[in-house]
Amino acid sequence: MTLGGGQAAALAPSPSAAADAPAGGPIGAPIVRLAGVGKRFANGVTALSGLDLTICQGEFVSLLGPSGCGKSTALRILAGLAAPSTGTVEWTRDGNSATSRASHDIGFVFQEPTLMPWAPVFANVWLPLRLKGVSRAAARDAVMDALSLVGLERFVDAYPRELSGGMKMRVSIARALVTQPRILLMDEPFAALDEITRQRLNDDLLSIKARLGTTVVFVTHSVFESTYLSTRIVVMAARPGRILETIDVDAPLPRDQRFRTSVLYNAICEETSRALLAAIATAGDSHL
Repeated sequence: MTLGGGQAAALAPSPSAAADAPAGGPIGAPIVRLAGVGKRFANGVTALSGLDLTICQGEFVSLLGPSGCGKSTALRILAGLAAPSTGTVEWTRDGNSATSRASHDIGFVFQEPTLMPWAPVFANVWLPLRLKGVSRAAARDAVMDALSLVGLERFVDAYPRELSGGMKMRVSIARALVTQPRILLMDEPFAALDEITRQRLNDDLLSIKARLGTTVVFVTHSVFESTYLSTRIVVMAARPGRILETIDVDAPLPRDQRFRTSVLYNAICEETSRALLAAIATAGDSHL
């Protein structure tokens, strides 16, 4: 379903952005496809069943649905942190099929910042490159660039205990971006933050996407957050998770407070709320 008639305005990408990844502009070629994916855990719980989802270059896709509908499981399957019980995960590169993802293609931001408490900010962001054998000196520019993106370049020597909740999450985002991933996966990263900090980080995330052209898949329980951030909202039914409805958000990226108070935003929120209520109603037919 598509709401609104405006065409998404293309933003001029930064020099580091891929040529085929215009932020807020035309969507590019498919990156990855979940085809008929199911996931059944050892305890007998079926988290996903027959999930078909294609993610294209330049999209911001939000997975929205009731608790336990398999949103995080789908994200972990995309990340290679879990294997599907049935179905396939099909990656593409330059329009051609790829047998598997490359580890540097994906950045993952968890619900909690999961920072090393004994290490300063620089070392926390350096970690993914360090694990790849990149020295501190060789990684310095990449780490500083990532910290600059999240506005923390002046906090390289600070420890996590010295940071606010929002700053810790910024460090986590910088760590996910330091490898320049093709796709950024985010599992409810702002859920524990206060509303003001959450809105600021929403704005910052869209700004980062505009600069880098990064494709984002974002798990959330919030109708308002998904509408504000997304180019496409995928509403998932209650367990076993599958797609109930897809809503296109036809508004340019990045966005600001004017969008939050617009008629279009309110209309999409209303439509998304109805879809979410329908998803919650499917719980009566699930195996909860």
